[in-house]
Parts: sequence; structure tokens; C-alpha cells
Amino acid sequence: MTSARVAVHSPGRVNIIGDHTDYAGGLALPCAIDLGVSITGHTDDERIELRSETLDGIVSFPIDAPPAIASIEPRWGRHVAAVAAELSARTGLVGRIDSTLPVGAGLSSSAAFDVALALALGDDRPRMELARLAQRAETTAVGVPCGFLDQMSVVFGRVDHAMLIDFSDDTFEQVPFPEDLVIWILHSGQERELADSQYAERRRSCEIATERIGPLATSSIADLEVLDGDVRRRARHVITECERVRLAAAALRDGDPVRLGELMVESHASLRDDFDVSTAILDDLVARLLAIPGVHGARLTGAGFGGCVVALCERESVTDPSELTGRGWLVRPANGAHRMTD
Repeated sequence: MTSARVAVHSPGRVNIIGDHTDYAGGLALPCAIDLGVSITGHTDDERIELRSETLDGIVSFPIDAPPAIASIEPRWGRHVAAVAAELSARTGLVGRIDSTLPVGAGLSSSAAFDVALALALGDDRPRMELARLAQRAETTAVGVPCGFLDQMSVVFGRVDHAMLIDFSDDTFEQVPFPEDLVIWILHSGQERELADSQYAERRRSCEIATERIGPLATSSIADLEVLDGDVRRRARHVITECERVRLAAAALRDGDPVRLGELMVESHASLRDDFDVSTAILDDLVARLLAIPGVHGARLTGAGFGGCVVALCERESVTDPSELTGRGWLVRPANGAHRMTD
């Protein structure tokens, strides 16, 4: 087979509002961002071999005899093998990974990586099937049942738009994002590992609540009366968060950043008090951001337990992230994953 050049890019994502709702069939308002993962190289008849300046080690294995996924080191190679297995890959790849996404920050670095891998290995299935393949691969690679928000955002992102996603049927609407607003993503300094968090427990609580009262996205606060303890609080977050997402999308359409910011603050409080995924460090960073003139709203983003805070701001309101945490990224909504040679 003649070797062919490979060049693909897959963005990360930030969730403006609507966390821990995707696996409950709820609503979210994310956007792809202009930070991401690129893979360049060439096809190969016999092996997959990838290296990176930002990830330790080299991953290399023959495509006709891949190793057991759970045994692969370095651990990021498990994503490579899981995607190859989902594709039943018959064509290999020798290449390099470049990323501007911080790992463990809650910006979907793993989903971006999995989608980029699938494209680099020649996948040409419909976009929704690509997103589902990446979701299955991530679950296999990390051993945690992930939701679908990350993959949909990474695959279907559109420049200068947020996405209102309904996970009851995986449909979405592109919502224009105002040109005069910016998104700051600030790392709290507290690293997070999804597999080491209590993510699976939170998901199970939502499943128990759904078994008792029906789909949380269409349930009401009154329905919570039959629940108690942590299950009740987890379900209350999902029910109220879905309503906040509806109102946030309307605020974006109406050009009302103040209202959108208020909803983001309410979301953070719910994630802190009902879903128990915030930390004292995240709470402090949110409070410091909200004290800055021109910052309309701030909240933790992603699964929580550390990672990043997202802030909706007027331009020039935050000029130096080193004054807050030392690590920050000014981003705009970006296009979804694509082949750079297209």
C-alpha cells in the first residue's frame, strides 16, 4: 500500500453551563474551543506508532496483534488501542501528537484525542457515529462510563456558536455567541483524574433517581418528594440544571450576558451544594473572578473535583491570569474535528 499523509485536528471543549446532565438525558450548553489536539504523520501497513512532546513515552504495536488494552503503558496508549479496536483498524499510522490542551483540566483532552485518532486512522463514518465510537473508546480506555457531552461538542462544534444539546435524543441547536464577549478558562491549580473521582457514584445516583421518578430532565421539584439523601440532592441538581440551560440558551439568543452570568453562578452553587463536585479551591477562584468588574458569571466546568473554572467576561476584564492562578486560556467557540488536508 502506498503511504499517505495524515493531518487531523480535534478541538477541546468548554461547557458554559449544564454539567452532569448528559448521562441523565438532560440539557447542556457547551462549545468547542480553539485549543485542541493535532495528529500528523503517514499511514503504515504494519503498525501504529505515535509519539508526543507533551506525553511521556512512545506507543507502538502491530495492527494485526495489538496488546491487551488494560496492560498498555504509557497509559495514554490505551486510548490509541481502544480506538483502533473500535475501528477494527487494518491500516496503521506512524505519527506525532501535538496538543495545546492541558491534560486533566476538564477541557475534554481525552475526547479530543480519541476523535483525532479515529480520523487519523481513516474513519469516514457519519459524524454522530464518530462521536459514539469515541465515547465507547474512552469508556474502554479509562474504565469509567463517560457521558456524551464531550464527544458531541468535539465533533459538532461550530465557530462563534455554542451548542444547545438535548441528550434525551442527542439532537442539538447551534446558538450564536456574541462577538463582544470572551470566555476565560482558568485552571484552579488542582489537578483532577476522572477515573480517580467519584464520577461513577454520582452517575449511579442519577440512575437510581431516574428509576424511581422517570427522566430527570422532564421531572419537577415536586417529584423529588419520593427521594431522600444523596440521591435526592443529585437529582435536584440535574432537574434545576436543565432548566438553567434552557434559560441560558434564551439569554444567549437575547444578547443578555448578565442573565447568563447569573445562571452560571447558580449552576456552580448547585454543583457545590447538591452534586458535591466542587472544592474549596474551585469555590475560591469563582468568588475571586466574580469580584472583577466585567465578569458576568463563573463556575466550575467539567466533571469537577478540581480542574478549571469558566468565566463569561467583557473584553479586557481579565487581562492577566497570573494574578489569579497562573494558568489561563482565552478562548472562542471553534469548529469541530476535521482533516486538515480537506
